[in-house]
Amino acid sequence: MLNSSRIIKRRLIQLLLFIATFIAATISGGEWRFGQFLAYPRTVSFAEIFSEGLNFSIPFLLALTVHEFGHYFTARFNRLDVSLPYYIPLYFYVMPSIGTMGAFIRIREKIKSRRVIFDVGLAGPLAGFAVAIGVLYYGFANLPPASYVYEIHPDYHIWGENYEVVYSLDTVIYKKDLGHLDPAILEKLPDEIHYRSEGIFKLGSNLIFEFFKKYVADPERVPNPYEIIHYPWLFAGFLALFFTAINLIPIGQLDGGHVLFGLIGYKNHKTVSSALFIGFVFYTGLGLVTFQDMNDELFLGLPAYLSKPGLYTLYLYMAFYSLSSQPMVRLIAALSVFLAQLLLALTIPGISGNEVWLLFALIIGRFLGIHHPPVVENKPLDWKRKVLGWIAVIVFVLSFSPKVFTV
Repeated sequence: MLNSSRIIKRRLIQLLLFIATFIAATISGGEWRFGQFLAYPRTVSFAEIFSEGLNFSIPFLLALTVHEFGHYFTARFNRLDVSLPYYIPLYFYVMPSIGTMGAFIRIREKIKSRRVIFDVGLAGPLAGFAVAIGVLYYGFANLPPASYVYEIHPDYHIWGENYEVVYSLDTVIYKKDLGHLDPAILEKLPDEIHYRSEGIFKLGSNLIFEFFKKYVADPERVPNPYEIIHYPWLFAGFLALFFTAINLIPIGQLDGGHVLFGLIGYKNHKTVSSALFIGFVFYTGLGLVTFQDMNDELFLGLPAYLSKPGLYTLYLYMAFYSLSSQPMVRLIAALSVFLAQLLLALTIPGISGNEVWLLFALIIGRFLGIHHPPVVENKPLDWKRKVLGWIAVIVFVLSFSPKVFTV
């Protein structure tokens, strides 16, 4: 009876988490669609936001759900003690969100086989990737007319086909260049229109996205990267690929780490995973601290531990926490990466990584771990699994967005 009550309680928690995630993702998707948020004055109703948000939440959560059940059914096939997915709702109300931080399953026993680790790790990303491809195909094949953007931004009418000037933070448009407007509207405009954007959000891209833009979509309807957030199916597909890429990063105990572990074994994985993580952190922080920052901090006379270079060095040390059990090795790695980033920024002015990955790199290095634990049964994979493993590596490359978004 006790076990039965625990199971019912667990199922209820999982169901409530899914419902909360579905509602949060639907509201978030509707907010992105209209570019209007519940916490602020808006011209659309909550019903419209929720209704339109379904075009985002359903395909997005479908990809996440198929991903997790890929893990779940593979684990069950291998007779592992595994839970149904736990969804993680996330909604801020006063600022944009996507409604969720993802989902996870719990495997309540240690996996002893290299093959099983590989199978369970591989199944989720490949299943979710297949759904993401379907979502993006539908989205790109059914793009609305280019005029759709005017529904989201009525003020873009002022610039007509040249509305992309609004992506500059400070723009001046001259009345003489607006002959396409209705004369009655034109008459009311000043000779110079000063436009200052309140905030610009540009979504990144990846090889899959670029393929669909070129070979599936009507070129005249492909939205500007700044506007994709208003196209629910495209936004959902992009995020599905983003979650796929995150999981397939071939480091530690992420899905990609399990796949790499299965392909090359414990000893090789430890070396390759460490090198990949150092490279990942190196790219992420490129351009974050420059020699100019060093000069500025010295001029201000701040204590080293409070300066931007000092705090960033501390971040690097914490990110390399699981690289080695020896503090000196972590410190040398942190200082080496910091110096290499400074020198590259000096050599190539303006080079930058993407700060979006900073938190994720810290989570991997400090909490999830860079290395993969050994297993009892360490037999090499058969050739079919090796082929699937390298396909997963290709999927990672195709799905990964170096710059997820730019603000």
